[in-house]
Amino acid sequence: MSHGSTSLPARLYLLAWDTSGPCLTGAAGIGYLVRAGALTELAQRGLLVDVEGVATPADLDAETGDPVLDGLLELVEESMPRPWGTWVTLHTGITLDAVRAGLVTQGLLRAGKKRALGLLPPADHELRDVRAVEALQQEARRVLAGGAPVTEVSDRDAALVSLAAAAGLRTVATEAERERHRERIEALADHAGAASPALHRVVHEVRSALVAAATAGAAG
Repeated sequence: MSHGSTSLPARLYLLAWDTSGPCLTGAAGIGYLVRAGALTELAQRGLLVDVEGVATPADLDAETGDPVLDGLLELVEESMPRPWGTWVTLHTGITLDAVRAGLVTQGLLRAGKKRALGLLPPADHELRDVRAVEALQQEARRVLAGGAPVTEVSDRDAALVSLAAAAGLRTVATEAERERHRERIEALADHAGAASPALHRVVHEVRSALVAAATAGAAG
């Protein structure tokens, strides 16, 4: 899939862009989505492991070289023990800011500042590489629609699409399409955590927490 070297949370952020706008879809819940992606990738890499339901660093000296993932690892290491679901919604701005900064560095986003009433609010962001994002979204839709057997999809791509569906990203699927492909989405989530029973539990716990947070945000 396009941008395969980009972290899972960064690719989820890009998936959320409505390039016809362009603007972010589900912007109120984007922090939950990128945090869920970061937790899932760290779990898939074996850098965060499950200890009696608590997200726990496997090695206090481990680093990925990705500021988004390393920032979350450091946050978990320095915080009190918490379950996976709590981390989906706690201090998400840290991960979201790191994702945006990384995408600006990669040239996929442009950061700017708009002056209002003599004040400078936080930087807004614009999409620079529309074609790359559209290609990523098209491939995600192909994975969702069954372009290849689930067993032939990488665990990272399976996580990408299942989390995007959990967050209700309309850039990947409409509500009707998510309903039509419900079994496929569940199979992708299973495949994302297929490496071990523990990872399977983590993937589904993170995804369930994301669904709950996204639903609460939509209701609010």
